[in-house]
Order: sequence, then C-alpha cells, then structure tokens
Amino acid sequence: MAEDPRPAARAALLHADGLTRCVWPGTDPLYLAYHDEEWGAPEWDDRALFEKLTLDGFQAGLAWITILRKRAAFRAAFDGFHPERVARYDERKVASLLADSGIVRHRGKIEATIALAQVTLDLRRQGGLARHLWSFVDGRPIDGKRKSTREVPAESAISQAISKDLKGRGARFVGPTIVYAFMQATGMVNDHLVDCHRHAACRALAKDRPW
Repeated sequence: MAEDPRPAARAALLHADGLTRCVWPGTDPLYLAYHDEEWGAPEWDDRALFEKLTLDGFQAGLAWITILRKRAAFRAAFDGFHPERVARYDERKVASLLADSGIVRHRGKIEATIALAQVTLDLRRQGGLARHLWSFVDGRPIDGKRKSTREVPAESAISQAISKDLKGRGARFVGPTIVYAFMQATGMVNDHLVDCHRHAACRALAKDRPW
C-alpha cells in the first residue's frame, strides 16, 4: 500500500485547565487567548473585517503567531485600520511604513492594504464589506463539523469565489487559501473541531447575526 501523503489526523486536545481545544495554538498563552476569545467567533464589523483580511495577507509566507505578536504595532502603524484613512495613504506614508520595524515591511503587502481599503470604501455603497462578504455564505456561518485536522481544507469553493470577486475589485493578497483562513478566523466557517470547547460557543454566537 502506498504511503498516505497527508499529515496525520489530529483530534482536539485536553489541556491542563480542563478545556479541550484545537491543536494548533499549542501552549503559547497569546495563541491560546486568540483561539479562546477570537478565532471562529462571527465578526460583522466592516473595520474589523478589513483589519483581519489585511493581516491575513501580511501572513502570507509567515506563521500567524508572528503577525499576532506584531498586531498592536500594525494597528498603530495603520491608523487603527480605519479604511477611510488607509485609502488616502501616499508614497510618503508607504515609505514610513517600510521603515517601521514593528511591522512586516513588504511594499507589495502595504500597497495591497491601501487597495483593500479602497475596495472596502467602494463596497459601502452596496451595504458594506461585511454584508458583501457574508452574502457568500447566505449571511450565516457554515458549520464545518470537523472531527480532526485532516478534515480541514486549505481552501473551498466559496473562498475561491470570494477571492475572485475581491481580485476583480482591485484587491491583492486575497488568494483562496488566504481567504479561507480569513473565513475561519471571522466565523464565516466554524472550523473549531467538534470536540473543542469553542465549537459550540461559536455556533451559539452565530445566532446574533445582524441580517
């Protein structure tokens, strides 16, 4: 029998505090807090979604924990990720960001952030970024019901559709894999493993959707 090239399936893990969690945050306190308080919780706010999609773009080629550790610096550097401010950035501002050691200094990703801010403002005329993105899942989270990490995909047909849509509007660093990670983080898809204590909690939060 040929060797299975897929990574070994990993179920949720019981931690010393008595909570069962997805395996990816390990034991890093910052990562655990992100897993327990943010990841997978449905996000309906335009500014917060703009920030998260931007940071997922900056993550490309890096580990998410790297971005998480720099998040405060990113927020300071990008004016709190208010799209109306970011959309007005000029070359002088880009140069100052490239000199900021607190963030990931990558011209393409910085310029992509400005472009995404402009896309976000354009979408306000259609009800906003949140309403537009959530329309791809009919306004309610998809429950992945994953039992192990092997069942979690890197992308999906919906992330491909969102990626195509955003690129058509001028966004960059929004490939299907980046978009799927964004969907997981913002609760558009609930990919907490079913045994993880956050799976049911995030599913309950979905009932508060504004549409």
